[in-house]
Amino acid sequence: MKLHEIKAPAGLRKRGKRVGRGPGSGRGKTSGRGTKGEKARSGKKLRVWFEGGQTPLYRRVPKRGFVNPRKLEYQIINVQELNRFPEGTEVNFNTLKDMGLVKKKNLPIKILGKGKVKIPLSIKVDRISKGAREKIEAVGGEVMEIG
Repeated sequence: MKLHEIKAPAGLRKRGKRVGRGPGSGRGKTSGRGTKGEKARSGKKLRVWFEGGQTPLYRRVPKRGFVNPRKLEYQIINVQELNRFPEGTEVNFNTLKDMGLVKKKNLPIKILGKGKVKIPLSIKVDRISKGAREKIEAVGGEVMEIG
C-alpha cells in the first residue's frame, strides 16, 4: 500500500456547498452572504473578537482592583503528602519532581502544615510554614530553607 492509494472512509469528506448557481439552488445571487456589508465582500477576513465597530467586550467589561505583575507564586505541598517517601529521605526539588508532587522548575516550593507526617525526613525547600516545620521536627526530621 502506498500513500497515494489510501482512500478516506465513506462519509468522512463532506462536499462543500456549491453557491452562486442560480435562484433554484437556494444559494444563488448573493450566495448566502446577505446584501452588502463587510462580510459580503470577498477576501475580507474578520477577527474572531471583532464586533462590527461596536465597543468590544474586553473594553465594555469593568476592570477592578490591581494585578501585581511581580506576585510570587509557590508550588504548594502539604506535609501529609510527604508520607510517600521512605524514612530518612532527603526531600528536595528533584525527589519531589520524581514523585510527581511538583512540575515547574522555575516556581519555588512551599510546604504547608495540613495533615500529619509520620516519618523523619530531611527537607530542603524554598519556604515552609511554621506549623509544617514543627510537625516535621516533632517526628525527628530536619528542615532547611534554601531560598
